[in-house]
Amino acid sequence: MEKYLASKKPCRERIKLPLRFRWKTSLVELNGKFEANYRHEMMNLLMRSYSEVGSFQHVYSRENGTICSSNINQMLTEAHTEGNLLYRRRNGVTSVDFDNKGIYLASVTKSGCLTVHDFEALYCRTNKLTCLQEDQSKLLLHLSPDHQLDVVKWNPLDQNEVLCASMNSNVLLVFDVAYMMSEPIDELRTRNPATVSGSNIPKGLSDVAFASNDSRIFGSDTHGTVNVWDRRAKGLPCLELTSPSFGTLNSIQLDAENQIVFGAGRHGIVHVWDLRGGRASTSFLNHKEICHPPVTSVKLATLLEKIGSLKAQAEIVPKEIHSIGLNPSFPSQLAFHIADGWSGILDINNFKVTHIHCPPPAWLNDSYASLDQMDLRKPSWLSTCSIYLAGSPLNRGLHMLDFYPSISSPCHVDYKEDVPEFSKQKNHNRFIPLTGEVLSCAAHPLYNAIVAGTKETSLLVISQKRKSCKGED
Repeated sequence: MEKYLASKKPCRERIKLPLRFRWKTSLVELNGKFEANYRHEMMNLLMRSYSEVGSFQHVYSRENGTICSSNINQMLTEAHTEGNLLYRRRNGVTSVDFDNKGIYLASVTKSGCLTVHDFEALYCRTNKLTCLQEDQSKLLLHLSPDHQLDVVKWNPLDQNEVLCASMNSNVLLVFDVAYMMSEPIDELRTRNPATVSGSNIPKGLSDVAFASNDSRIFGSDTHGTVNVWDRRAKGLPCLELTSPSFGTLNSIQLDAENQIVFGAGRHGIVHVWDLRGGRASTSFLNHKEICHPPVTSVKLATLLEKIGSLKAQAEIVPKEIHSIGLNPSFPSQLAFHIADGWSGILDINNFKVTHIHCPPPAWLNDSYASLDQMDLRKPSWLSTCSIYLAGSPLNRGLHMLDFYPSISSPCHVDYKEDVPEFSKQKNHNRFIPLTGEVLSCAAHPLYNAIVAGTKETSLLVISQKRKSCKGED
């Protein structure tokens, strides 16, 4: 048979095989993990799945049957159709926080109410109606000390303890939810208040942070100081981290190693303290001196001016920083949110702004929000991906911002829309319309359901919509 076969000379030309893209699903099955770029692409599907699924008004009453102060102030606001500023200032859920496992949800109001919910019981009611009435049955704790509360945090080392702070008081209140007591079990105070013309001005507390490996508690105040308490010692601070600006520090954050403290506030400056000493290490050698200045301070407006495309489109002026927060997925990213609604990322390795989101200004929508009406907004991160949640100061809704640490992120300062590689991708930021004006929000630590506290003193649950299985076999 071989003599009937025609011999073929070997081809020396290189055969070009067609370019085929690797199947991403098979890569996940082979590698046993999701690649970073694949997770980033899937973030768009996650963001599109969120919507408001429940709204819960604050209509609780006290133990003696009387109406609580938060409910009274909300009714007074609704009675004034023009939204009297005097009553609006007394309204709003100023802070919300989950415990480590997401079982309980704590919230505080500007009128002075502390509430603790069983989140599962709260979430199970969202499949009935979108506007639900509150009832005492799903509430674990409701305290009304009748003075403004601005911060609520769970103690990560003792999940029975809830800490509350107010910008009108220099006392940090510690409640034990296990005992359902109306009185705090402990009080942590700042040192002597400031004295001006013979009168004492109290140091209000604006934010609270915890060291994850010991009993230290950090509290920023309205005089530009971070007070550090040790629960094993007396109730006064064992250390004070001072700032040269002497303005209110609205927000503080600790790094993962509990050695670096970040603080930002009214003057638009981010301060950095190194608890290991640094330049000011001599302050730790003198036991009589407890003050510790920052290692460095950076003005956010100066960093924003270095972004050429941003400077060409907008006038950059120093603005108050409402909140800062470290990305749980990428600890080198420090998110910031400022008074005009801008949000962005400060890379703490090189102190450069890498991401920025600038919503349309108020005048573009024929609206104007006075600085007197601007309440502090407290955004949050989703726990498992680089999505930043920030309430809008002008519209009733929540921004979900893609702050993934890559130039493929639509918020990255080097992102190019006209590049084919980026123009084909589907990642976009998303705005979720809501029934209330968001002041604070928190994400569930396990499955990223979002709870937002509103100016109307309500709690909104934002999650994936449920689908009925009744018609399925």
